[in-house]
Amino acid sequence: MNAIKNIYYFEMVPLTFHLSQNYPNPFNDKTKIKYCVAYRTNVKISIQNSEGIEVENLVNDKKDPGTYEFEFDGGTLPGGIYLCRLNAGNFSAVKEMFLLK
Repeated sequence: MNAIKNIYYFEMVPLTFHLSQNYPNPFNDKTKIKYCVAYRTNVKISIQNSEGIEVENLVNDKKDPGTYEFEFDGGTLPGGIYLCRLNAGNFSAVKEMFLLK
């Protein structure tokens, strides 16, 4: 007798905004950045140099609730300390990233 099983998939919706530390860190050219969005809002993620000058604009779009991850390629940037800044709604977070050359 074949039993039919109902399988339900639930997507976990984050309750808060969050910016995770990039991995690996320090990194050589490529690193992964992961963040969570609690509700639909405009999200901006930028990379700034140690002087606070924006050198890359990675995300600037409306995002639905969920967890996102992408790979950042810093191959064209000189080695040093960079800041990854997330702004979403009233939430803001910054993580230090160390690019080795």
